[in-house]
Amino acid sequence: MVRKGTRQTDGGDGLKSLIGIGLACAALAACAPKPITPEEAAALRPAAPRIAGLYEGACKACHANGNSGAPLTHDHAAWAPRWKQGEGVLLDHVVQGYKGMPALGQCVACQPADFQALIRFMADHEGDAK
Repeated sequence: MVRKGTRQTDGGDGLKSLIGIGLACAALAACAPKPITPEEAAALRPAAPRIAGLYEGACKACHANGNSGAPLTHDHAAWAPRWKQGEGVLLDHVVQGYKGMPALGQCVACQPADFQALIRFMADHEGDAK
C-alpha cells in the first residue's frame, strides 16, 4: 500500500538503511586522522634552529605532556577550535597568559615573531602565512 509521499514496507528497508548508515560511519571513522600521542608530540621539533631551541626550552614541557591540559603539539582536534579564533587571539593568550598558560609561555627570550612561529608549529600550520 502506498500513501502520499511515503511507501509501505515490511520494516526491512529501515534496517537496511540503519546498517548502511552504520557502515558509512565506520568507513569515515577509519579515514579520520588518528589522535597524536604525547610520545609522538614529544618527538616533533621545529625545523628552524632558533624556534626549535625556544620550543625545547619553554613550550615542549606542557605541549608534549598529555596531563598538562595544554593542547598537544600537532593535535589537530585540540588546535582546530583555537586556530579558528585567529592568530591574534592566540598570540594574545601567549603574551597575557590564559587559563593554565603562564604569560609569555615562560619564554622570556621570545619575540612576537617567535611566538607566531611557535604557535604555527604547535598547531601544525607552519605553511600558513598571514
